[in-house]
Amino acid sequence: MPSSAIGTVKGPGETLHEFTFIAPDPDRQLKHGEFVYYTAPVDGSERQILGRITARAAVKLFPDIFMADPSVPPHTLAAMLGYESDATELFELTVTVLGYYNEDLLDFTNPRVPPQGGAPVFIAANETLTDLLSRGRQGELGSAYIGDLLSRDPGAVPVALDVRGFTSTHLAIIASTGSGKSYLAGVLLEELMMPYNRASVLVIDPHGEYDTLQQVQNLESFREHGYSPKVRIFRPHDLRVRISSLSLPDLRYLLTNLSEKMHYQLGRAYRYAQRTWGEDRYTLEQLYRAVREVGDGAQGENEAADEDPTTGALIWRLGAALGGSGIFHDFENIELDEMFQPGMCTLVQLNEVEPRQQQVIVAALLRRVYQARIDTERGKLQRGDRNHVPFPVFCLLEEAHNFAPANADAVSSDQLKIILSEGRKFGVGAGLISQRPGRLDSDVLSQCMTQCIMRITNPIDQNRIAESVESVGRDMLRELPALSKGQVIVSGASVNTPLMLRVRTRRTEHGGEDINAPAQWRQWFENEQPAQAADSALFAEKELERDEDGMLWA
Repeated sequence: MPSSAIGTVKGPGETLHEFTFIAPDPDRQLKHGEFVYYTAPVDGSERQILGRITARAAVKLFPDIFMADPSVPPHTLAAMLGYESDATELFELTVTVLGYYNEDLLDFTNPRVPPQGGAPVFIAANETLTDLLSRGRQGELGSAYIGDLLSRDPGAVPVALDVRGFTSTHLAIIASTGSGKSYLAGVLLEELMMPYNRASVLVIDPHGEYDTLQQVQNLESFREHGYSPKVRIFRPHDLRVRISSLSLPDLRYLLTNLSEKMHYQLGRAYRYAQRTWGEDRYTLEQLYRAVREVGDGAQGENEAADEDPTTGALIWRLGAALGGSGIFHDFENIELDEMFQPGMCTLVQLNEVEPRQQQVIVAALLRRVYQARIDTERGKLQRGDRNHVPFPVFCLLEEAHNFAPANADAVSSDQLKIILSEGRKFGVGAGLISQRPGRLDSDVLSQCMTQCIMRITNPIDQNRIAESVESVGRDMLRELPALSKGQVIVSGASVNTPLMLRVRTRRTEHGGEDINAPAQWRQWFENEQPAQAADSALFAEKELERDEDGMLWA
């Protein structure tokens, strides 16, 4: 216990889990979000009852006359008049009680009895907070050190998330543009690739921001006893999705503006192709044939398309969506063992891919790995089988609002909801990153049990977070607009209590920086303008010689 208290309990707060205390705070150490404690008997022993400062109000300040002359500091005037500076300013601070840490429950227990009036209040020691706030321990199996407690000096109270918590009960990273959400995601991915985790991770990267993670393969801090992480990148021209692996909803989503008759005929053709050539074996040409076979009119391979407009229109749409794509293929497919291995991070880059195709690709990948994990866990797949995945996987989706949009029908939404509700049983975890939670499906967001929330200024987005995220108190939500870049509120299953942190520095370079337009404009003038001037001079010289000779000089 510290040698001296920093304040004195005044009395209960407005709610049963709050109290207020009075403190002078001359060193400005009692910040919003700071952790303090008082002592109380619990089960026959003195326990430290931890709490977090949630409000601060002045109860005694310098008289207004002391501020009349800006050139004379009020402390100076107070000293001249005999005032004690440290006693002149007093503050009433409201504390939300967390309780004492119960080692059996691995959680805080509120004693339900407020402290007595006049009881001393102390600032919690760095070592105490390090032990109590994190569910993980930095550098240990299953930990992810992402940053330090914001109310303390950098490095004083490191906070490590419990990887088991967010990989099994899912993760959401929510922030406005430029707040550092992709940077934080990079920090988490670095931790997952560390020797003490060696995770199997898939990253859906719509903008190609995570290339720099390849640097982990060359950094000594990521190696241990023969282990070295791998980072594999599938760029758009590398992606292959076998047409027969698409579901009927996938096909219907790709083929826009279908009539009721087209929907019906496509469903019949899809089932006909599966029965005739196998569920995972038919080609696009065979799907064309199936459409003709089940269509109205003649049943020949080429006749029905001419006689039945619905058949012809459906075949045309299939050809436009699948036949003209370099991604959807008759025979090739990215195999699961190419994408998932412990100690490997796979980046699927979808930049330059049309949005509907992005959603179908994501839905197909998630469906395949989820089904593979189910079949593996139930013993239907054995070592050597093509889709055997004998370990948990974690899938991180950037721009998640595009794959699970609110009030919209996207084929990837349904698969995400299945994984978020059932995935923990079979070792499939999901992480969602979004800059617009207001555009993200509320059911999807509410099922992410670990939340990392950075600066949010849009009121609609703030309301969506308040509706969907239960573990963040209203006092924390009020902090969202005031957070600076690189500061984050973390709550949920991976920490013992909601925390405000500063994100640690990445070991790899950040690949999501904005383009510096003024610097590039100036660089263009410095590099290109002299070359253009030289070209212009050469052109003028040639024109002059042509005029003199009456012909084009070469």
